[in-house]
Amino acid sequence: MAGTGAVAPVSPHLSVLDVVPVWSDSDAVTSLRNAVALAEEVERLGYRRYWAAEHHNTPSLATSAPAVLAGRLAAATTDLRVGSGGVLLPHHSPLAVAEQFATLEALHPGRVDLGIGRAAGSDANTARALGGLLLHGPETFPDRLADLRTYLDTPARDASPRTIAALPSPPGVPWLCLLGASTTSAAAAAELGLPYAFAHQLAPHLAEAALATYHERFRPSPRQREPYAILSAMVIVGETDEHAREIAQPYLVRKLRIQAGDFYGLYPSRAEAAAHRFDGTERAWAEEHYERQLFGGPQRVAALVSDLLARTGAAELMGITLVPEHTERVASYARLARAVRPTRAAAHR
Repeated sequence: MAGTGAVAPVSPHLSVLDVVPVWSDSDAVTSLRNAVALAEEVERLGYRRYWAAEHHNTPSLATSAPAVLAGRLAAATTDLRVGSGGVLLPHHSPLAVAEQFATLEALHPGRVDLGIGRAAGSDANTARALGGLLLHGPETFPDRLADLRTYLDTPARDASPRTIAALPSPPGVPWLCLLGASTTSAAAAAELGLPYAFAHQLAPHLAEAALATYHERFRPSPRQREPYAILSAMVIVGETDEHAREIAQPYLVRKLRIQAGDFYGLYPSRAEAAAHRFDGTERAWAEEHYERQLFGGPQRVAALVSDLLARTGAAELMGITLVPEHTERVASYARLARAVRPTRAAAHR
């Protein structure tokens, strides 16, 4: 943990958080198929888990139904853990979520993760169309999370009009993890005795403080005897530092467009991004944003990852890699594995 002598794991676990980006020269169907292919590839590389995010009414992100995608990913792989990163609980019935993930656990025992978040993940009109957020409000999140846990933990034999169980009731339960990007969410995960996944991509400046809070306040629970922290982050690993800058340009151009208010465009193809002419202000912003992420050649990224995990005490890095071509995306995850865990990556070639 930060400030208390934390050290990076000798060989950290690597995982994938996928928002399933949609590119301007492709479509959402292709992006979803590529997600399945990517899961197969990273399993061969020794990655631990593959989570699908949840976003709504966002044409550039094909992840509106993480439970559905997780089921497809599980069917395409053998040992890779799959799940949500995360289900936005304010939008959903806790019982419906519990039943979906209990079903996944029954079909793929010991491989299902249920990452839970409290963000809106959409605009106000979309949240209204989804129903849950405006009916229940984020202020009821602790109660909804408690209900979800109760439904998952209640065995089928106890089901009755007064006692609700998430059915089917498999022998095991999904691995429940709380997501967040603040010291508040970190403290909540700690006090509930849950694993915690911090979104470095949303609040890099809070990573050390949040994970220090999590480790310091952690209370053991029946689900989790020891604290376990995952750190998700934007990661692009090029063949060289220069190559990384080249393949990161489409992501940076999309971020600039979002900054300018274009929330409904697609991620630009490499050719489209290469045609973008940065003015001075854009160039400065893009450079600053680039430096905050885990971008670069293998040697640079390995050093950045080692330093970040040492400062935060996270046991696992969950990479979000947004580059246009599927083959380049697979290659970036392969370079990350070789750079951070060379022995394990070699064993899985």
